[in-house]
Amino acid sequence: MSRIVSRRTALAAAIAGVAAAGVPHSPALAAERSVAADESPAANTVELYAPLSGEIVDIEDVPDVVFAEKIVGDGVAVKPSGSTLVAPADGTIGKIFETNHAFSIETDSGLEVFVHFGIDTVELKGEGFRRIAEEGQRVSRGDAIVEFDLALLEEKAKSTLTPVVISNMDEITELTKLSGQVAAGRTVILRAAKR
Repeated sequence: MSRIVSRRTALAAAIAGVAAAGVPHSPALAAERSVAADESPAANTVELYAPLSGEIVDIEDVPDVVFAEKIVGDGVAVKPSGSTLVAPADGTIGKIFETNHAFSIETDSGLEVFVHFGIDTVELKGEGFRRIAEEGQRVSRGDAIVEFDLALLEEKAKSTLTPVVISNMDEITELTKLSGQVAAGRTVILRAAKR
């Protein structure tokens, strides 16, 4: 339990704009970019779907060191084109931040996934976001969690790039990051091989 609490504390600190001291970097993995979304996954492979519509961007291109250097986990970012954040997999919502700009979900397969809309969006104090789901709620892939006003956020946020990261990378042996245009809840963005 302390590992989960520590991870959540680190995520909360990152969202507040403060890199938590002593947060370990994610271990180096064999991560490769793949365009073919129709490959069938192996038995121990978990697929995560896009939590919003848009275009996949390398996590290293996110203008925030906490995400770009994979301090809170590895994954991809999405340049949004829609208006809803959805569950990237079946699971239970762990935390929805008070300002509704970010949430965590523990998937049924045991992955801890963190979705953070934009950069420095916490400073907007919830403006442009409307919560649909609640903490502790059981969700299915594609269920709406937060609605957002993209036009407003493009005007007011430092960036709308939305990191989607796996925070318990110690459970992952290989991570495949896909690329291209994605549809919320319908397009695979990450394939993670679990231990």
